[in-house]
Amino acid sequence: MNIVCIGGGPAGLYFSLLMKKQDPSRRITVVERNRPYDTFGWGVVFSDQTLGNLMNSDEATARAILQSFNHWDDIDVFFKGEKVTSGGHGFCGIGRKRLLNILQQRCEELGVSLVFETDVMDDQEIAARYNAQLVIASDGLNSRTRTRYADSYQPQIEARQCRFVWLGTRKKFDAFTFAFKQTEHGWFQAHIYQYDGDTSTFIVETPESVWRAAGLEDMSAEQSIAYCEQLFAEQLDGHGLMSNSTHLRGSGMWIKFPRIVCGQWVHWNGDVPVVLMGDAAHSAHYSIGSGTKLALEDAIELARCFGQHADAAAALAAYQSARAVEVIKLQSAARNSMEWFENVDRYTAMEAPQFAYSMLTRSQRLSHENLRLRDAAYVADYERWFAARAGEQAGLVPAKAAPPMFTPFKVRDVVLKNRIVVSPMAQYSAVDGVVGDYHLAHLGARALGGAAMVFAEMTCVSADARITPACPGMYAPEHTQAWKRIVDFVHQHSDAKIALQLGHAGAKGSTRAMWDGIDQPLPGSQDNWPLVSASPQQYLAGISQTARAMTLADMDRIEADFVRATQAADAAGFDWLELHCAHGYLLSSFISPLTNERGDEYGGSLENRCRYPLRVFAAMRAAWPQHKPMSVRISAHDWVEGGITPDDAVHIARLFKAAGADMIDCSSGQVSKLEKPVYGRMFQTPFADRIRNEAGIGAIAVGSIFEADHANGIIAAGRADLCAVGRPHLANPAWTLAEAAKIGYSAIAWPKQYVPAKQQLERNLERERQLAAANTGLTPQQVAAKLLEG
Repeated sequence: MNIVCIGGGPAGLYFSLLMKKQDPSRRITVVERNRPYDTFGWGVVFSDQTLGNLMNSDEATARAILQSFNHWDDIDVFFKGEKVTSGGHGFCGIGRKRLLNILQQRCEELGVSLVFETDVMDDQEIAARYNAQLVIASDGLNSRTRTRYADSYQPQIEARQCRFVWLGTRKKFDAFTFAFKQTEHGWFQAHIYQYDGDTSTFIVETPESVWRAAGLEDMSAEQSIAYCEQLFAEQLDGHGLMSNSTHLRGSGMWIKFPRIVCGQWVHWNGDVPVVLMGDAAHSAHYSIGSGTKLALEDAIELARCFGQHADAAAALAAYQSARAVEVIKLQSAARNSMEWFENVDRYTAMEAPQFAYSMLTRSQRLSHENLRLRDAAYVADYERWFAARAGEQAGLVPAKAAPPMFTPFKVRDVVLKNRIVVSPMAQYSAVDGVVGDYHLAHLGARALGGAAMVFAEMTCVSADARITPACPGMYAPEHTQAWKRIVDFVHQHSDAKIALQLGHAGAKGSTRAMWDGIDQPLPGSQDNWPLVSASPQQYLAGISQTARAMTLADMDRIEADFVRATQAADAAGFDWLELHCAHGYLLSSFISPLTNERGDEYGGSLENRCRYPLRVFAAMRAAWPQHKPMSVRISAHDWVEGGITPDDAVHIARLFKAAGADMIDCSSGQVSKLEKPVYGRMFQTPFADRIRNEAGIGAIAVGSIFEADHANGIIAAGRADLCAVGRPHLANPAWTLAEAAKIGYSAIAWPKQYVPAKQQLERNLERERQLAAANTGLTPQQVAAKLLEG
C-alpha cells in the first residue's frame, strides 16, 4: 500500500509511523508545507489516560514523549482575589515543537518519507505523484481537502463567541492555572500551563463584545500583548508575554475558535479514499486540551482498523463507526466547557469556592465523586463550606458537612430537608377526577423514601381540562377531600413536603391513557370532549381532534377555574403549588410560537404570548397563601426550529419572577411531534443553569438525573437549587435513601420500618465490592474507585 499524508501535524505523523510499524513494506510519505521546526503553537496538554493509549500503541514514541513532559496534578483558580486549589488531575504538558520533532524522528527511524516546504494545492495531483492508494487529509482546521469535497464530508463549521490569543511566558507555573479578571468592559480569562523547563502557554480569552469594547480590535500586536501583561500582572510576577505568530498582524492574532463537525470522514476519488483526520475532521475546544488527543487517537484507531481489515472500504467503515461515537462524546464535553467560558459573566455572582467548583465540573465529564477520588480533602472542604451556607440560608446550622444534595433549602416559609424532589408523574388511575388508594400508596411510599418533597401529578382544574378520563382533578368538593387524605398521610408519617401541580391539557386533552395509545383520541366520538387552545390546533395531524381558539370569555372562565383549584389546594393542606406551563398543554400553547398564531394582545411577541399565562399565575398567587411557595414548569426548549429557545426561556423566567414566582421547573419539549431533542444524562440541566444564573430565580433541574453523583454535582455547582427525579423513583420509592447508602452518607433519617432494608442494602453493597475485589485482585476501596471512574 502506498500512503500519502497531507499535513505533518500530530495526526499525519503518528498515523504514518503506526502504519509503517505495522507493515514495513508500505511506502508512506508525509507532505508538510512548513519547515521541519516551524510551529505556531506553544504547548499541548495530555491527560494520563491519553498517555496510556500512546504507550499501548508505540512504546518507543510514548517514552520519548514522557521524558519531555512537564507533569502536574493541581488546578489553581484565581477569582475575586481568592485562590482555590484542587489536586489529583494528572495532566502533562509538552511543547508542540518538541512533540512534532519526536514524531518526525520516529517516522524517520521507521522509514517514513518526510517532505517539507511543500504546500499541497491539489490532493489528486499529489496522490498521482506518489501513486497513492490511500490519502490522509490531516491538513488542519482550514483544510483545503475538506472544502474541496464538502458535498461528501458534510462539514458544519461554526465560529464561536470568544476571541482568544495564544501567547507564551518564561514564568513557570506549578499548576494548571485559570485566572479571571474583571474590567470596566467585562471579564477576561487566562488558561495557563507550563510545558517545558522554562516556558508556559498563556491563552487569553474574552467574549468578542468585551474584546471590541476594550479597543483590542484596533491595537497592534505589541499593544495587545502589553494590555494582557498589565491585565494579568499578578499572575506574571514581572515576566513578559511572547507571541510566536509573527505571520499575524494587529488584531489578526486574536482569533475565534471554529467548531467543526463532519457528517462523513471519507471521500472516494475512484478507488482511492481520501480520509479526514484530526482538526480537518473535527475540533474540540482548547479548554479541555483535547485537539491533539483526538488527532492521535484518530491515528491509533485508523491504523488498528487497517490492521484488522484487508479491505480498505471495510477498514474505513469500521474507523468512522468507532471514532464517530468517541468524538461526539468528547465534542459534547468540549462544547459544555467552551460555552462555560463564553459565558463566564453568568457565574460571577458566585463566591470563589462555588465559582471554582462550577469551572472544574463545567464539561460534565468530571463529577462530584470523581473529584473526591482525585482530591478528597478539597471535596470535604467544599462540602463543609456549601453545607454551612445552605444552613445559614435555611435558618439552620447543620451538625456537620453533608453532600450537597442533602443540604436544606428554604423557599418562603417552607424548609425542605434536602434538595431531592419527586417529579410529577402521570399515573392515569383516578376515577372521575378523584384520587384513591393507589395514589395514597404511590405518593405515600415516595414521601417515606427520603425525598424532601413529592409532587402530585398534573391535576386538572376542570373536567374538560383533563388529559385523559383517568387524570386527577381539583374541581369538585370530593376532589379536595380525596387529596386532603393523601396530604394528611404524608404530613403524619413523614417529614417530606407535598406539592400540587395544576394544569389544563388544552389541545392535548381527551386522549387515552398512555398504555392504551399515547396521545391517541378516545375511541368513541361520544366520549370525547371539546378542546381549546391558544390558536386552532391539531396536536397529531390527521388523528387528534382540532382544538378551537380560546375566546376572551374562555380566558375568564379558565382563569377562574385555576383560582378555585388554588384555593382548594390550600384547603387540602398542600405545602407548595406549581403551575404547568410546559409540554404543549394549554398555557404552554400560548407561550410557544409554534402553537400561538393569535393576532390580538395575547399573540405576537414573547411578552404578548406570555400575557395570559402570567395573568393566570398572578390570580393564583393572589389566592395562594403568601408564606407558601409557587413554582412554574416551562418548556425551556421546543427542540423545533422556530420554537422556544433557551434564550427565550431566560426571558420567560424573568417574566414569571416579576409576577412573584419563586422557582422555575425547567423541562423541555413535547410541544410538537416534529421535535428533535438531544438526549443524554442531565440533558436538561443546562436550561436550569441558565435560568438560575441569568434570570436570578430558583431553578429545578429535571431529566435523566438518576444517581446521587448527578444531583450532588448539579447542586454543588449552582446549576440548580433542586433536582426533580422521576423514573428512578418509580423503580424504587426509596431511591433517595438508597443513593445515600451508596455514597456512604449515614446522617439521613431512615424511617424506622426501613432500617432493616437499609442494613440489607449496605450488606449487599459491601458483598458486591468484596466479590469484585476477589475477581480483580484489587481492594474493595479500589473497586469502588474504579466503578466511579466508569
